[in-house]
Amino acid sequence: MAGQQQLLTHALQTLKDHHVRVTPQRQTILTYLVTHHNHPSVDTIFNALAVEAPNLSMATIYNTLNLFVDLGIVIELPNDNGGIRYDFYGRPHYHVICENCGKITDVFTPEFSKIENELNEQASAQTGYLVTSNHVEVYGLCPECQQKLHIDPDRQKWAQEANDRL
Repeated sequence: MAGQQQLLTHALQTLKDHHVRVTPQRQTILTYLVTHHNHPSVDTIFNALAVEAPNLSMATIYNTLNLFVDLGIVIELPNDNGGIRYDFYGRPHYHVICENCGKITDVFTPEFSKIENELNEQASAQTGYLVTSNHVEVYGLCPECQQKLHIDPDRQKWAQEANDRL
């Protein structure tokens, strides 16, 4: 909980540093994103906050999320059906995505910041791009889908077996 409060405080300071007014609506949306790791869509945020903030409109949520993305506080995660999900990016991390159900799980490792910087440097060196960000995704099958598909994760050929069943 103390870690979440620290992340929220830092994100609110980012808004202030960019001369963005911290409105109650922005704070409510930001608090939701910091405290939930469900990679929500706009609809999910709207429904989750309906009781707490009944006057919060879909337009306000869209506009707030776009602002947070522009400031680098939140990242967009496009999904297969053309929608977008959002992720608070207060601590560098990468995602594991289930190829069967689409579930997204955050992976936090101490080494990731170093790896992320190396990826950016290599990409820049090889292409001449001015690299401003990256997004790392790893794909596989979540434990629930492995169970539904009757896949033993300890078997060497599980990935091929899973692809054959999908």
